[in-house]
Amino acid sequence: MTNSTSTDHNADDSIIAIEDLSFSYDMGKTNTLRNISLKIPEGRVTSFIGPSGCGKSTLLRCLNRMNDLVETSRITGGRIEILGQDINAPDVDVIELRKHVGMLFQKYNPFPKSIYENVAYGLRVQGVRRMDILDQAVEESLRKAALWLEVKDRLDSSALELSGGQQQRLCIARTIAVKPRIILMDEPCSALDPIATARIEELIAELQDDFTIVIVTHNMQQAARVSDQTAFFYLGELVEYADTTTIFGNPKAKQTEDYISGRFG
Repeated sequence: MTNSTSTDHNADDSIIAIEDLSFSYDMGKTNTLRNISLKIPEGRVTSFIGPSGCGKSTLLRCLNRMNDLVETSRITGGRIEILGQDINAPDVDVIELRKHVGMLFQKYNPFPKSIYENVAYGLRVQGVRRMDILDQAVEESLRKAALWLEVKDRLDSSALELSGGQQQRLCIARTIAVKPRIILMDEPCSALDPIATARIEELIAELQDDFTIVIVTHNMQQAARVSDQTAFFYLGELVEYADTTTIFGNPKAKQTEDYISGRFG
């Protein structure tokens, strides 16, 4: 399969550079990802789309080495550079990497702590103890996550008392409190109702001013609404990567056209 990459971002513009990446979950016997190359620009929203099992979430998890948690997983070829650093180099501190590359999961997962302590958690882990700094960071993060006005009078309440949409926005606040450069979002709205989904989509647009966002979504309309670039994957390969308007309006590859028009997937 020939990769069609209509959007060719300059290296200066790219915060993530993936070069000829292949990845396996079974010690290299079979590759879940094959020869993926794309550059993700800073300060933009990039969507990964494709049918279930196409490799889009696997690739997302490669970007902050979450796949390291699978003992038999292997990068079998190629490399990933973030901020110019090969993230799989032997001297890379994975904890440090994840400070720069935050992640939001499909199912909101607040800690069984207060709203305040959920947001402050990452800062406390980093050694921040001064309450004035924590207070300011908690408020700023909750404001950026469009949640402050809803929770400011109950910061000591359990995060588990919040609605699903509020819990997902709290997880966003927790992620941005430690000021990552990149936020990975793995189908962040799939467990939410349409109203909560709309709030998260509005939030993505606002966060773009401060963060580079990469989102995996099964919802093509969502990709069209929120992203600047879209990458379409099929059977572990990158089929096409271009500006979102091109992918949805004038795709180069027939497979892309068939997928977005609903002929398969």
